[in-house]
Amino acid sequence: MRTVTRGECTFETWESGPADGELVLLLHGFPQHADSWGKVVPLLNAAGYRTVTMNQRGYSPGAQPRRRRDYVIPELAADAAAVIDAYGGRAHVVGHDWGAIVAWFLATDHPDRTASLTAVSVPHPRAFLASMGTSRQALSSWYILFFQLPWLPERALRSRWNWFLGDYTGQSPEAVQRDGAAFSDAASLTAPINWYRALPLVNVWKRSAARVSQPTLFVWSDGDVALKRKGAVTTERYVDGPYTFEILNGISHWIPEEAPDAFTDLLVTHLRAHPLPAA
Repeated sequence: MRTVTRGECTFETWESGPADGELVLLLHGFPQHADSWGKVVPLLNAAGYRTVTMNQRGYSPGAQPRRRRDYVIPELAADAAAVIDAYGGRAHVVGHDWGAIVAWFLATDHPDRTASLTAVSVPHPRAFLASMGTSRQALSSWYILFFQLPWLPERALRSRWNWFLGDYTGQSPEAVQRDGAAFSDAASLTAPINWYRALPLVNVWKRSAARVSQPTLFVWSDGDVALKRKGAVTTERYVDGPYTFEILNGISHWIPEEAPDAFTDLLVTHLRAHPLPAA
């Protein structure tokens, strides 16, 4: 493990793979940690890529500020940019769930750090927001509104962990147990939930208008209970660079762990088609 510091926050990071391999930064989602990429990392390393995973803000012990304003999306993207700087200055960026949202904004806020983008499960932010009023997406996003409440979401999630992650979203029993063990009590969930509570503090509609110019792969699964088809199929409207959209049929929201081989095959094809420029 290596730590990377930005401001008052210190992040846990892990590097693996060939030292001369192209750098791939993998960003986890909610409520997970860097180990959620455990099935994908060895496959990428075997394909010749150097990977870096990180416990993001709210998940690393040294990066848990108390105010919800400290979890606005621009700060989360800047954290990832700092990690890329520490490991080489430019990377292929891959994000799942909330990690995908960070990746979308990293591509537009820090385009010099982002050689290519791979978003998993979560569509372009403007496509997602636009779909809220024209599909079933708003109903499927009920938890975003619930998470705006004080203290109650932490207690409810902790007490209903198995139902929410396992029964509702389709996560495997092993992953449910692993991710639950990473949070000692309800209070330890406050920082991750603050990612949601910080959403009203930024004009996300305005900031999501930026278009993505990098080569982009978007992987979505039709078994996802939280992210519906409308936002997925309209994401291409907001990408100006080379764009590939792939659907994994019969797979839940947890693509990197449920279908690591199929996903990594798509990812490696994308990375090889858009290599990092020579230094």
